Order: sequence, then structure tokens, then C-alpha cells
Amino acid sequence: MSFQPQIPLSGIAGWRFLQRTEASQQAAFAKGPELRRDVAYFEEKIGTITSAAELVADFRLFKVALGAFGLEGEIDKRAFLRKVLEEGTLDPAAFANRLTNPAFGALAEAFGFGNPGGARTADAGFAAKITAAYKTRAFEGAVGEANNSMRLAMNFRREIAELAAGEGASWYKVLGSKPLREVFEKAYGLPVQFGQIDIDRQRDTLRDKTSALFGKDNLAAFQDPAAVEKIINRFLARAQVEEGISATTPGAGALTLLQNMNSGGGSLGLFNLLASRA
Repeated sequence: MSFQPQIPLSGIAGWRFLQRTEASQQAAFAKGPELRRDVAYFEEKIGTITSAAELVADFRLFKVALGAFGLEGEIDKRAFLRKVLEEGTLDPAAFANRLTNPAFGALAEAFGFGNPGGARTADAGFAAKITAAYKTRAFEGAVGEANNSMRLAMNFRREIAELAAGEGASWYKVLGSKPLREVFEKAYGLPVQFGQIDIDRQRDTLRDKTSALFGKDNLAAFQDPAAVEKIINRFLARAQVEEGISATTPGAGALTLLQNMNSGGGSLGLFNLLASRA
């Protein structure tokens, strides 16, 4: 039987437990037979793949390739993904560049089928890089089966650091990533209707709230691990409160009203109190 990650607590306390035990739990998870078979097959075969058509045609290889970029749920969209891979990323009009989810562009760029120089699948270190990402994502997925908020926190910690360190990082990439968007929206106490407003207003809202917290309005703010941790703490504090109530819970209506009253640069005292005790 494969190892299942253990998250005995929710909220910030659960996050602290996961941080303390993450290395040992991930190492135990990586010994699972199915994961090991997937990794071994990919590392053995990927160097022989020279086109997007070949990759898409091999389910086991394609499963690992997509999983490494958090796109495992798209595996049945073969024609769509072949187009993503074949057009590459250098042309601004390339298919991947016209999609809102930045993971498609990352996939196309990593494999290189549509870019000058062609496939990178036989490059030194390529297979190991992809399988390392696959194992990380697979572990996060297993964590999510126990507590999806923890999965989102782990994903946020990894992806926001990558964006903050990269060139051309923009809030639009955050807004195009459903997991990142969800963490920011909850951490900043934004209403469920936030995603329905004009995209530029969404960007401006995230910039303003980030500036109020960290003194910077761009993603460079998250080059500081303390800033990343603060967002995660705020997200988990709110998630814990929300997970602890239902429509039939006494006072649930009042709490919902308080959540909806959050506006401007202010934040709810209850949520801030929980987050500040990280």
C-alpha cells in the first residue's frame, strides 16, 4: 500500500505540523510502487521522444509530463495539448501564450517541440527535472486528499516563489492560475464575486492589497519567504473558519455577513487574530 500523508490538524497548526514533517513524509511517499514505476518509465523512454505527437501518443509518458505541471486533469484533451506543445512559446500569438493558465506555456517551453532547437527531451538532466516536479506535484495531490487547503498552501509556496524570481512576472499570471488566485482571494478576504469584475480591476485590487501589507505592489514582494508565509497564514486562518461552519451552524449567517463586509484595505479582526498567531 502506498504511503498516505498525515495531516492531523487543520489551519495554521496543521501547516506547522506539515512543515516539520514534510521531508520525511515526502520521502516515504516517493517509495510508493506506482510512483516509482511512473518515474522509471519516464526516465527510460523520454529521451527517445522527438515530437509532440509521440509524447501525446504515449499515455504513461504524457501522464508524467502533465503531472509535472499540474495539468493531469487535462490528459484527455490530446489534440488541444498537442497544439500547445507544437506551437511553442516564442511567438506571442502561439496557442500557449493565448491561454490564461500559465502552466500550458511552462509545459510547452520545457519540452521545446515548437521552439528553435526543437525537443529538449534528450538534454542532460531533462528527465530528472521533470520527474522531480512530478513527484512534488504527486505528493501535493496526496496531501490534498487529506486537506485541500494544505495542498493549495504548498502549491502557493512553490509557484509564487517561481513567479517572483522570474522575469516578466505579472499579476495576470496569478489571475490565470486557479490555485494561486484562490489563495490570494481568501487571504485578502475578497468576495466570491471578485472573479466577475474587470480583469484590470482584479489586478489593481491585488496590487493595492499587497502594497498595503508589504510596501510593494508587485510580485517581487514574494521574494521574501516571510511574505509568502504571511499570505499562507492568512489563507489558512480564513479557510479553517470557513471549514468549521455550515449553513446549519448557529451564527453561520452572521459570520457570512461579516465576511461580506470586509472592504478596502481592512481585514476582519477574527481572521487577523488567527493569522497573527502563526
